Amino acid sequence: MKTRTTWREKLETQNQEAQIHKVLIPRHLDVEAIIQSVPRGKLVTDRQIRDRLTRDYRVDMTCAKVTGISIWIIANAAEEDLSRGKKPITPYWRVLRKDGSLNEKFPGGVAAQAARLRQEGHTIELGKGKKPPKVKDFEKALVEL
Repeated sequence: MKTRTTWREKLETQNQEAQIHKVLIPRHLDVEAIIQSVPRGKLVTDRQIRDRLTRDYRVDMTCAKVTGISIWIIANAAEEDLSRGKKPITPYWRVLRKDGSLNEKFPGGVAAQAARLRQEGHTIELGKGKKPPKVKDFEKALVEL
């Protein structure tokens, strides 16, 4: 009978060497520039944005958390701009999660994002259970960065 490994044993017996990675903490304006480059009818995932920044800055990876925060700030700034009469605004609603699902943290939630995406010709599929809705066949509409 195999005994369970304790947390202490797991902590002390790690076989890996320490790893050093160059991680990009992206500027909000760099993320916004990528989103602004996505044309009407096209989509981009948060993962594509991170991959593009990783290539552009020649680093090992781009921080997913900070990229997500940037996208959220950009979405709210765009709505603020719109409320002040500024047009056009950054088309943040074209940003999806890597699985094609909508972002409930965007202004107006998934309902507002879905409405804008429908206006651009996309079909929205309801999520199963607690999962958010997705864009049907979103891969076909992804922009190449």
